[in-house]
Amino acid sequence: MLVALAAKAFVPRPARQASTASRPMPETTGGRIRFSDSDQQQLRLGDGSTRVVRSLLHVPDRMAFGTFVWDDAGIPPGRIWLRIDLSRQILSVFRGEDEIATSVVLYGQDETPTPIGNFPIRGMERNHRSNAYDAMMPYTLWLTNDGIAIHGSNVRQGLATHGCIGVPEAFAKRLFGVVKRGDLVSVVR
Repeated sequence: MLVALAAKAFVPRPARQASTASRPMPETTGGRIRFSDSDQQQLRLGDGSTRVVRSLLHVPDRMAFGTFVWDDAGIPPGRIWLRIDLSRQILSVFRGEDEIATSVVLYGQDETPTPIGNFPIRGMERNHRSNAYDAMMPYTLWLTNDGIAIHGSNVRQGLATHGCIGVPEAFAKRLFGVVKRGDLVSVVR
């Protein structure tokens, strides 16, 4: 369920930070930023642990609300995991050590914040309707027992959720097709 926020203006920050002068520039090929073995990147997860990342999608411009990028061409098989960065309002999908998709997201308002931490996908439901808010939640991926999930939403500036992660419906449909129960979702601030 979406709620309008008058006091908060969510503006996605760029998904990537510029490299510092002391670090060599990673190679950018085919819409992907690739890191060498000597310059592997570590991403912090919701429980404080880290994961190695070998490549990220090259997103040259600031992503707008309702947009996403999905490019898994040439990426080897591997376990799917998700990282949601609330401070940047971005969800990244990884296959193994490679980012295959990214999207601007909505998240919980101050009164009903999105929880931080690592969560396995507990269940999946293609066409869920919220009992609490009488709202459709297409392509629901359950993260908690108390109803927090990733699901398709109308991702627009000025909107928030009641704690869930809202993603564009087309992105949610693709995500629903590649994840399975038990896959890791890490939420960081």
